[in-house]
Amino acid sequence: MTHAIRFHKTGGPEVLAWEEVTVGKPGPGEARIRHTAVGLNFVDIYNRSGLYPVQLPSGLGSEGAGVVEEVGPGVSDLKPGDRVAYGNGPLGAYAEARLIPADRLLKLPDGIDDKTAAAMMLKGLTVQYLIRQTYRVKAGDTILLHAAAGGVGLILGQWAKHLGATVIGTVGSDEKAKLAKAHGCAHTVVYTREDFVKRVDEITEGKKVPVVYDSVGKDTFLKSLDCLAPLGVVALFGQSSGGVEPLNLGLLAQKGSLYVTRPTLNTYGAKRENLVAMAKKLFEVVQSGAVKIEVNQTYLLKDAARAHADLAGRKTTGSTVLTV
Repeated sequence: MTHAIRFHKTGGPEVLAWEEVTVGKPGPGEARIRHTAVGLNFVDIYNRSGLYPVQLPSGLGSEGAGVVEEVGPGVSDLKPGDRVAYGNGPLGAYAEARLIPADRLLKLPDGIDDKTAAAMMLKGLTVQYLIRQTYRVKAGDTILLHAAAGGVGLILGQWAKHLGATVIGTVGSDEKAKLAKAHGCAHTVVYTREDFVKRVDEITEGKKVPVVYDSVGKDTFLKSLDCLAPLGVVALFGQSSGGVEPLNLGLLAQKGSLYVTRPTLNTYGAKRENLVAMAKKLFEVVQSGAVKIEVNQTYLLKDAARAHADLAGRKTTGSTVLTV
């Protein structure tokens, strides 16, 4: 019998239950995959807690890797036995097996193992759109990255350095500062004791930065605006500290005709051709060694509640994978 993590009400990690589920045959445009590894992400906490509402009862997780078991009618570019991964599938990755729209699945190159794939798809594809599309980072840029020791942060720091940018990363501790520096950050700011606005001003000699990548939200957003050069952009792509208060748009004028965007992977990767192109760039930088994906924590899938508690408690660094 197949098992999956389900939740019947929103709340803390304790609402997650390990249940038997039935996985049927794939319908038109679908594939059935058996997972080998599943990625853990902050968005999973948002879904579980009710911050991002879902229809209950619900599965959880939108990132995983595994093997195609069967394809439904109309699926021509996948076959049983193919190694695949995905980073923006519908909820339900926390499962031993599942049905999924085949157009969300990406074939894995031989040089990328399943654990690495499960750890990098959502985060790596997020980094791709952030630094190559939302704001196209170029050589000579100095950029600000919050949560630089997190899963997205460690990938973004390396990729941006590879592009020739200077990365200023904010972190919560000296230990995380070391980790961020080892993954592309030229400068780190421990926000628990340093004012990152002041440090950005010092590092850039008053020029400030063209872009801030902010996944923290409430605690950092307004100060992020103060780090931007005129015409700069804040890419707010998460809210680990809570949602941002409604913004007086006049502030954007006062602070230098600034831009604010709230991008999502689901939008950037909505079209199959865009998703495939994004994944191709991600696979290239990983296989070249320019970006190293490090799985720093592994939990059994049935222990997802403990993994959620550790992630929320900031006890994790880099990528975490749930193994099946």
